[in-house]
Amino acid sequence: MNASRTFATARRVLRQLSHDPRTIALLLLVPVLLLVLLYYVFDADRRTFDSIGASLLGIFPLVTMFLVTSIATLRERTSGTLERLLAMPLGKADLILGYALAFGVLAVFQASLATGVAVWLLDISIVGSPWLLLGIALLDALLGTALGLFVSAFAATEFQVVQFMPAMIFPQILLCGLFAPRDTMQPVLEAVSNVLPMSYAVDGMAEVLRHPGATGDFVRDVIIVAGSALLVLALGAATLRRRTA
Repeated sequence: MNASRTFATARRVLRQLSHDPRTIALLLLVPVLLLVLLYYVFDADRRTFDSIGASLLGIFPLVTMFLVTSIATLRERTSGTLERLLAMPLGKADLILGYALAFGVLAVFQASLATGVAVWLLDISIVGSPWLLLGIALLDALLGTALGLFVSAFAATEFQVVQFMPAMIFPQILLCGLFAPRDTMQPVLEAVSNVLPMSYAVDGMAEVLRHPGATGDFVRDVIIVAGSALLVLALGAATLRRRTA
C-alpha cells in the first residue's frame, strides 16, 4: 500500500464527483429532507419522532452512501477506467482505500449536515452529546460506503446494483429494531439481527438518545460498526476484479 497513490486516487474521485451536482445533492440533501418530512409526519408526537428520527439518522446516510458509492464505482468499471488503473503500479488496497477516503470525505459532510439539522433545527431530544450522535452517524455512512464498494464488484449494470438493495439493505432495515424491539422477535430473526451491522448502528443511536455519556453498550456498538466497515473494505479489495465480466 502506498499513501501517495491512495491520496491521488481519492483526489481523482473527488474531482469527478465535483462535476456531478446531482450526486452531491443526493448525498447531502436527501437525508435532511427525509428527516424534515418525518418531523412533520410526527408533529403531534414528539416522543415518537425523537425515537425514530435518531434511528433514521443512522439509516439514511448508510443507504444513500451505499447507492452512490456502488453506482459510481460500477461506472468506473464499465467505462474501463478501473481496468486502466489496475494496469498501472496501483495496488488493490490503494484503489479501495482511495475510493473509501473520497467517499468518506463526503460522508463527513453528509453526517454533519444531517446531524446538525436534526439537533439544532428539528430540535430532536437527546440525553447524550450531539458529538456522539455525529460519530455514530459518520460510522454508519462509512459502513454504507464500504458495502457499496463491495457490492459493485458483483454487479454488471446499475440496474443490478439497485437489485442488491432488497438483498442487503432492506432485511437490515426490517430487523434492526426500528419497527419492533429485537428481543421481541422470533428467536431465528433475533439471531439474524444480531449479526447485521445496521442493528448496532440503530442501537448506538438509541444509547445516545437515552444516556448522557458513552456507555459500554455504545462503545460496543461503535466497535462493531467500525469493524464491519473495515471487514467489508477488506473483502472489497479481495474481490476487486481487473476485468469486467
